[in-house]
Amino acid sequence: MKEGNEKKRIESKSEVQFHLDNLKYALESSYVNINFQKNRQVDESRDKKYTNRYTIAQLFPDEDEVEVLKRELAFLTVEEYIETVKDIRFPNRSEMRVFGRQYSNEDVYIKIRVELVSIEHASGGSYILVMSFHFSDRDFNETDFPYRKSEVKKNEEN
Repeated sequence: MKEGNEKKRIESKSEVQFHLDNLKYALESSYVNINFQKNRQVDESRDKKYTNRYTIAQLFPDEDEVEVLKRELAFLTVEEYIETVKDIRFPNRSEMRVFGRQYSNEDVYIKIRVELVSIEHASGGSYILVMSFHFSDRDFNETDFPYRKSEVKKNEEN
């Protein structure tokens, strides 16, 4: 997605927790529909290491993608939150939340949208779009995470 199509902001810690609670609620429902964008247009011009397909295959070989995503998304935390993104091309869609997590000493970029009530999915089920779940093309640093306590802060508190 091009930068010009996005409006980014940092939500409060309680807002992020509220959205994580909604995500967990949706994941626990037997009526959840997870849409994982395994093949994206943007990936055609990208090093394959930074694609959703490659990352899932490397981190979770021989596992069902949807089950992996249900499991991994259920454990996202406020400390892993990076930012909230609104795609201004689709103003009626809910905002996406961006998270970062480490797997095998590699940073993974996670971008999701959760729709608990969706006109498009009027069957009554929740809808989770996993736009991104791929190795990050740049290393994360502490300033990327507004609610992560740095090691220095943790040591000062103890």
